[in-house]
Amino acid sequence: MLHRLSLMIFASVIAALCGCGEKSPSPGKGPVLRVGMDLSYPPFEMQDQSGTPDGVSVRLAEALAQKLARPLKIVPMEFSGLIPALKTGNVDLILSSMTATDERRQSIQFSEPYAFTGLALLVGKDSEIQSISDLKSPGRTVTAKASTTGETWAIKNLPGAKRVVFEDQTACVLEVAQGRADAFIYDQLSIYQYAEANRGTTRGLLKPFVEESWAIGIAKGNEGLLEQVNAFLEDFRKQDGFGKLGEQYLKKEKKFLEDAGIPFILR
Repeated sequence: MLHRLSLMIFASVIAALCGCGEKSPSPGKGPVLRVGMDLSYPPFEMQDQSGTPDGVSVRLAEALAQKLARPLKIVPMEFSGLIPALKTGNVDLILSSMTATDERRQSIQFSEPYAFTGLALLVGKDSEIQSISDLKSPGRTVTAKASTTGETWAIKNLPGAKRVVFEDQTACVLEVAQGRADAFIYDQLSIYQYAEANRGTTRGLLKPFVEESWAIGIAKGNEGLLEQVNAFLEDFRKQDGFGKLGEQYLKKEKKFLEDAGIPFILR
């Protein structure tokens, strides 16, 4: 009887200790932080040569998970699937260079912004197009990546233009480079990179015609995680984390923006 009583006491102590562990998880031992990400947007979201997730957003997600003492799991998917995955609980948050728009706020909530950019245009090298206004002429064809603000803007503001939409932004670049589309509508920094990579066939109209900000997407009702993410971003900013990521992944782009008198995107 004494032996049985000792076992019962021992089991009770172990249960109590386990209960304490759930309330105060040790570093990296909390619930897995599942981060939805489209890994086709270098240098923010991409894969290295071994197929491992890499880029600005991956490093940011790692820092966030470390701050929250939770193991990190990057959940790769197409950009158009990110918000549905968040709403159905398949991921805990979205960290994928997503613009915080009023339309998206109808279904999810966003953290404080961590990046500031705008929509710009990639056009053919010899194109007569000089501004967004030129795309309002009859017979224009524009291309955009699916579910991006570029596509949304074109639908609302260029009703007379033919729209060609792809899941992969490199296909959009090819449409312009090969003369099948008059312009690719995308974020300013990417347009700069694609224009640099395709100087023989394209050029970038880099002055943004719409200003945007990127933020981390979180499911509605998850106020606790939202507060934690915002506190992390504030601390990360104070530690110059964004400046260091810029030096690591966007050194050339950072210099270009500074020389042009444009504030760096990450801040």
